[in-house]
Amino acid sequence: MSRCSEEWGPVMVMLLIDAAYGVINSLIKKSLDQGLNELVLVTLRQLIATAFLAPIAYFRERKIRPKLTGKIFFYIFLSALLGGSLLQYLFFLGMQYTNATFACAFLNMTPVFTFIIAIFFRMETVDLKNIIGKFKILATLVCLTGTIVLMFYRGVALTHASAQSFTPSLGDSAIRWTIGSLILFVSSFSWSGWFLVQSKLTKQYPVIYSMSAMMFFLSSLQSAVLGLAIERDISLWLVKGKLELITIISAGVVGSGIGYIAMTWCVLQRGPVFTSAFSPLIQIVVAIIDFTYLQEPLYLGSVFGSVLVILGLYLLLWAKNKENSMMRAKTLEASNNLNIAGAGASGQVEPV
Repeated sequence: MSRCSEEWGPVMVMLLIDAAYGVINSLIKKSLDQGLNELVLVTLRQLIATAFLAPIAYFRERKIRPKLTGKIFFYIFLSALLGGSLLQYLFFLGMQYTNATFACAFLNMTPVFTFIIAIFFRMETVDLKNIIGKFKILATLVCLTGTIVLMFYRGVALTHASAQSFTPSLGDSAIRWTIGSLILFVSSFSWSGWFLVQSKLTKQYPVIYSMSAMMFFLSSLQSAVLGLAIERDISLWLVKGKLELITIISAGVVGSGIGYIAMTWCVLQRGPVFTSAFSPLIQIVVAIIDFTYLQEPLYLGSVFGSVLVILGLYLLLWAKNKENSMMRAKTLEASNNLNIAGAGASGQVEPV
């Protein structure tokens, strides 16, 4: 029973979390279409996530929390900007110009974009003489091709939308769709940059709950300042109706709070490759909700581009997993050889 729980526990958690993310993204799209401001949503969502995580951080990490230096605070501030304020604002804004299913397709590009940025900063290497290196390049090219298709080829509508599924202010023009694609492209790069910042931050400040609570709090401050600077109408900050309330609370508690903790647990149990492999499920859940209940249109370009992006994602994840397995095997072999050599040296006796 224990072995079964260890084997299937992370799988069930990722299925539930990504399904929840899909539902939340559909709720967010519906709320945005009904007038909820993007920056108001980000600010309130991050505040709720802070309130949810702060008590957990206090009781779990108060005795092991390292000193907060200026350098660490800067990394947390940058992490809040890239992975919180900027990412979510651009993602929700891009979703406004397109639809939730299309926006979620860009989430699948994050591992590939992270890989590209890591190469640029020499945090990742590619050996073109190795089959793994060639697969990495192939995966990147396939994903980038899918990105180009998503951004610049809309194609014919495979399904038809209801008359109520689009707001007059957004329209359905190709220009707006392209603008939304560019915004989502930038949001994906912001998310990728966050992963690289986070990789350094977790080594210097390895208290996940405290770090996350501070990140969410700083993100809410950043979003609030930007929101008040752009939107002077105070009435926008008032939550109107049950849908907005449910959306904000679920996005804060489940999307940011529980979701982050659950994914962190899955990374510790099965690794980042395993966790990343479930990301296309979010787009599938959103697509089912969008086309079944919200009656959003499905375009040929979105389907074709998404297939290429997901194919590129899994090619890269496979290559990374193979590379990690080979590195572990080499490390184990070197360790065994060292132990054998050490045993031989200690057992050697000089003749009298």
